[in-house]
Amino acid sequence: MILLSGPCVIESRDSIMRIAEKLAPMNENKRIEFYFKASYDKANRTSIDSFRGPGLEEGLKILQEVKDTFGYKLITDVHETYQVAPVGEVVDVVQIPAFLCRQTDLLVASGKTNCKVNIKKGQFLAPGSMKHPVGKVLNTRGIKEINYQTSKENGVWLCERGNVFGYGSLVVDMKNLIAMREFAPVIFDATHSAQVPSTGETTGGNSAIVPSLARAAAAVGVDGFFFETHYDPSCALSDGPNMLKIDDLYKTVEDIFKIQDVLGLE
Repeated sequence: MILLSGPCVIESRDSIMRIAEKLAPMNENKRIEFYFKASYDKANRTSIDSFRGPGLEEGLKILQEVKDTFGYKLITDVHETYQVAPVGEVVDVVQIPAFLCRQTDLLVASGKTNCKVNIKKGQFLAPGSMKHPVGKVLNTRGIKEINYQTSKENGVWLCERGNVFGYGSLVVDMKNLIAMREFAPVIFDATHSAQVPSTGETTGGNSAIVPSLARAAAAVGVDGFFFETHYDPSCALSDGPNMLKIDDLYKTVEDIFKIQDVLGLE
């Protein structure tokens, strides 16, 4: 099972190293293909005054230290094409944010790296529309055929994180997990699916529903999961309301394995 996990944003070197150390058993678990996740810059915050992170240069230094210290594979977001090449020198997976999943130049630049590419589905898109972002990356890698197997072999993933419903909620349609798997391996982003977007100056959320969403996705069948986690989400500088405490993350992963074992899923 692919597992992408870590804090939303790099708050400081010390906090990142503290969280990374607590996730070491995930990397040691032979049932898990683990990737440590943290963003060097959150470029799509609700307010201009919101904390964004240390920036590209300092952030990549910290991520490199995590890789060197713990031996983790890494994933982080890119927002601009100029960021892709330096990010690709450090991480193993380049992540395309949901709001940018149609940005051709960003997808093409990411496809030119040696990294896997995790494309988050826009909250405004139907699952069938995600064939086209996958095609842009595969085309860059010389692949014309778009299906699950070619995407898996060429390192392209799709990530479900819910659809906008009304003006203050996200809804996860589990049919999306099945539909998108026609085009690529699917990662279910359980913590961002629990967001309540743009509630005042920040994005809110309800982390209490994250385990239930994850268990539902496990029963449907996906290739992996994305969980943002923190030792104290109440103090997190980004996405705290929808993040899992690290202990709750471990419990949720145990539940996922139980469901997969009962159903005979991988």
